[in-house]
Amino acid sequence: MRQRVFVDRGCCLAYLALASVGCRNAPGPLVPEGARAVTLDQVSTWVSATRPTEDRLHRFKWLFQDERSSAGGRGSARIAPPDSLRFDVAGPFGSGAASAAVVGDRPLWAEPPDAVKKLVPNYPLMWAMFGIARMPDDGAALRGLVHGDVISWRYEGATDTVEYVRTTGKSGKFIAEVRHAGKVVGRAETTLDSSGAPLAARLVVPTVPAKLDLTFLSTAQAHFAPEIWTSRKP
Repeated sequence: MRQRVFVDRGCCLAYLALASVGCRNAPGPLVPEGARAVTLDQVSTWVSATRPTEDRLHRFKWLFQDERSSAGGRGSARIAPPDSLRFDVAGPFGSGAASAAVVGDRPLWAEPPDAVKKLVPNYPLMWAMFGIARMPDDGAALRGLVHGDVISWRYEGATDTVEYVRTTGKSGKFIAEVRHAGKVVGRAETTLDSSGAPLAARLVVPTVPAKLDLTFLSTAQAHFAPEIWTSRKP
């Protein structure tokens, strides 16, 4: 039976806010102009390479900054293949605690209820902070380019455009950018180790502006009890 892990929405939201601080000017597109039309099968192969094949428990420090203030603390994320995540974060002495469970791009629950809405502008950006790409929506135009150890690809829909760049090697990089109606929603950049596990991530949201930084303390295989995917509140 497939086990699904849920994401803490509060954590995700905090991350996104922090990342926003670092980018005031809209960056250029990630995917080169020379990118060509690609098939869904090609994209599926690239996405699959970013997904963990076993349950993972990430522990990290987080720091959020905007023009008026900053906040930080520690958190954890439990990720179960193919697309379940639970996120838990808190500040010093347990202040500002938040949790959430997510499957793909669909929230299951969050504590407090508006945790995800406040912190995460976009689910593909949330997943990208853990080095994981999402599949495109139906009907999106697909373009991509492979150049040495760098793979870049784009999903272009009616209103949203999602771009990814992944660099493999001893020290890999994974970058995602989302645009809505031509305007940058946010950009996430994650540093990966040789196994693809995240070492550090930054999310920048230029419209706030704000930024969220994650420093990963550990990544380990784990087995999750079923009850962690349900809310602590009835």
